[in-house]
Amino acid sequence: MSLRNIAIIAHVDHGKTTLVDALFRQSGAVRANQRVAERAMDYNDLERERGITILSKCTSVDWRGTRVNIVDTPGHQDFGGEVERILDMVDGVLLLVDAAEGPMPQTKFVLQKALALGLRPIVVVNKVDRADQRAEVVLGEVFDLFALLDASEEQLDFTALFASARDGWASTEADGPREDLAPLFAAILDAVPPPSVDADAPFAMLASLLELDPYLGRVLTGRVSAGRLRVNETIHALAPDGTKTDAARVTKLLSYQGLERVPVEEVSAGDIVAIAGLPVATVADSLVAAGVTTALPARPIDAPTLAMTFAINDGPFAGRDGNKVTSRVIRDRLLREAEGNVAIRVTETSEADAFEVAGRGELQLGVLIETMRREGYELTISRPRVLVREGEGGLEEPVEEVQIDVDEGHSGVVVESMSERKAELRDMRPSGGGKTRLIFHAPSRGLIGYHGQFLTETRGTGIMHRSVAGYAPYRGQIQDRREGTLVSTGQGKAVAYALWNLEARGQLFIAPGEEVYPGMVIGENARQGDMEVNPLKAKQLTNIRAAGKDDAVRLTPPLRLSLEAALAYISEDELVEVTPGHLRLRKRHLDPHERRRERRRAQAMEV
Repeated sequence: MSLRNIAIIAHVDHGKTTLVDALFRQSGAVRANQRVAERAMDYNDLERERGITILSKCTSVDWRGTRVNIVDTPGHQDFGGEVERILDMVDGVLLLVDAAEGPMPQTKFVLQKALALGLRPIVVVNKVDRADQRAEVVLGEVFDLFALLDASEEQLDFTALFASARDGWASTEADGPREDLAPLFAAILDAVPPPSVDADAPFAMLASLLELDPYLGRVLTGRVSAGRLRVNETIHALAPDGTKTDAARVTKLLSYQGLERVPVEEVSAGDIVAIAGLPVATVADSLVAAGVTTALPARPIDAPTLAMTFAINDGPFAGRDGNKVTSRVIRDRLLREAEGNVAIRVTETSEADAFEVAGRGELQLGVLIETMRREGYELTISRPRVLVREGEGGLEEPVEEVQIDVDEGHSGVVVESMSERKAELRDMRPSGGGKTRLIFHAPSRGLIGYHGQFLTETRGTGIMHRSVAGYAPYRGQIQDRREGTLVSTGQGKAVAYALWNLEARGQLFIAPGEEVYPGMVIGENARQGDMEVNPLKAKQLTNIRAAGKDDAVRLTPPLRLSLEAALAYISEDELVEVTPGHLRLRKRHLDPHERRRERRRAQAMEV
């Protein structure tokens, strides 16, 4: 059977997973009457809740005698490592671009990676059914982006289609027939070359994806570069430097067929397969036949830009919710994550019970924390910090390109806020419909925690997209959170009367009846500086009746911070306590005397 390997790449929410759903149905991979969940490839709970793709996934469809292996990739910049490592598995890419939004920051990132590998993308202008579509203009913008990224003459001569993944049609003309996806299948078979491999050479495969299966153990996925492999044969694993890291008998070979991964007896060169049986081999290792001593080339992955400290929960309520609370089990879990996720880096710290976890962004690390939380782990997490480096001209920090679309009346306040965060305005132009498009280059540390403020400034109507732009000279100090916090002095259940009296001090994070402890942050102080308060103080009872009847205490609903919002909100001397049942903000040092000593020590160092 003829074979094609493709990846679908795009900016977040431009329709990748919806397109895969349509390809499934029209190729016959699922029956016409079969019930399949919408966005079937996003089967992870967090993916369904957040509406985004987090993990790259493989599948395949058959079209008129040709098997098409498809890799669905994430669109958010924080999961760019997932995109980078799978591009070596494919021979072509479908670049999806929204017919109204046009090329976005992540479009540029994923396209740059594909062009650097010499791949010839097929451009699909998706969502042509939108009322505000401008398909022909967007196609011109895509061509300009290709030219900007130094595409070759062959790459500039790309195949273009117009489509609606939701409605299941594609056409070579914007106003052409809107029947089915046959034109897209035809473009894939015509523009994507079959795998260039040697079926008679010794077996070799570069491991691109790793997962832990409860029944099969470690499962490694990749494209077979050469040769054949049968179940029960022995293979070796070579690190990128050629060092032998593993040798074992293959217990299971799995091939992708539609939504399922089915066991097969033999795999051959060119196919994307999964292999079980190697206990040590990991991502970027070469799986080879005995006697092969040269590793396949593994492309370097962009380095992490953001780090947080993961530590044990040492608060008074430790161990109440979770069953995985020791530093040993936390360390093992983080190392397993770093093994399969090449964009994550875990290092030991000077503290015995804390680890530094570095990644691409707040969302990526937030997804890891949320996943561990659901698995029963208890953690305390520090404020995110960017990873700087020494450059030729001095200290350098990661910088992002930020594209913002706002109503014209909100552009001034956004420009002012971004300027305070050391951002440089690179472009400002009307984008139609009373909107203004702003493009900034901003230091990553200045964007931590800005999204919530941005939504407030734009009354929820602004749209912001970010992508890593590289490193630039360090831009100096950025103003931290101006407000202080309300810090509990007692342990017990919060009393409504006490909280009612505290409402005048600022915004509360807790409700009556919630348990608190000394050093726990229960609200935001309306003024600068922290204030120690007692949320346990009850109303004094007397036998004297008031002139008016006692009214029931009525409290404003507390502000509930999401995990990402909490991580962005805390200061350097604060932590987020994460358990399966609770998110709490707390001071790093729970003892007030220790906090004062630390404050004096910090002030002395500044002098």
